[in-house]
Amino acid sequence: MINKIIENVEKVIVGKREAITLVLTSLISGGHILIEDVPGVGKTRLIAAIAKSIDCSFKRIQFTADVLPSDVTGFSVYNQKTGDFDFKPGAIMSQLVLADEINRTSPKTQASLLEVMEEGHVTVDGVTYEMEQPFMVLATQNPVEFLGTFPLPEAQLDRFFMKISIGYPDRDDESAVLNMHQLRDPFLDLEPVATAEDIIKIQGEVKKVFVHDTLNDYIVSLVSATRDNPNIMLGASPRASICLYRAAQATAYIAGRDYVVPDDIQRMAVPVIAHRIVLGQEMKFNNTTAEDIVADIIKTVPVPTGK
Repeated sequence: MINKIIENVEKVIVGKREAITLVLTSLISGGHILIEDVPGVGKTRLIAAIAKSIDCSFKRIQFTADVLPSDVTGFSVYNQKTGDFDFKPGAIMSQLVLADEINRTSPKTQASLLEVMEEGHVTVDGVTYEMEQPFMVLATQNPVEFLGTFPLPEAQLDRFFMKISIGYPDRDDESAVLNMHQLRDPFLDLEPVATAEDIIKIQGEVKKVFVHDTLNDYIVSLVSATRDNPNIMLGASPRASICLYRAAQATAYIAGRDYVVPDDIQRMAVPVIAHRIVLGQEMKFNNTTAEDIVADIIKTVPVPTGK
């Protein structure tokens, strides 16, 4: 089923199977994803294509400095006819939500996403509204522009299951994109190949994928290594261990296995852990990235042999 969705999305997004797979990995793990990339590489199109492929509702929030928390969560309006307050749903009330340029809005508005990302519901005027499942927030930010932006705090970053980038297409893929758009936008002809119920079922199946105790220890060792590394000022939280565990299960599931192997954990370690750590100043001056550090940790932590 997942491969069928990937192939469907590839009718619109060319040459980016890895990015598509990672977004779907996060979706079937019940997590949210942060996409950090330059404008115009297909972030919005990717997310919209996935929503259309699984027949789920989709909304886009364009974050700017004047967007208010109530614009996101919703608000209550007094109804003179009934004498009651009517709830007006915010933009977050959808199954897949694109939080576009999330770092362009104020910290207060960014924080309005914390409850819904963690708990799957929003509370307005003391009333709780559950989100329709499956639910996923996909946020984007531009890594180049810093003027007028509000960097996401560590607590907010930790809520994202993983962080990825799409990157520029290669020459052949970009040429293929031009040919695809010659007469008609291929997105307009995209049809669903799965349903929300299918995704919910898969999310349950992912949780049943077997993880051996030695691999549990391996996950903990990888995450713990970020807390003892002299190049890291703030290591990954226990939430990182949980997310890496679930991401490994999802990766095994997509590969057609009902058990996790070390390669599943290693493949997911960078996108799951890197955005959760804070490097020391010296590393920043050396142009060393969090992804580089996590990749080094993967090489140094012993891999279970299964004996």
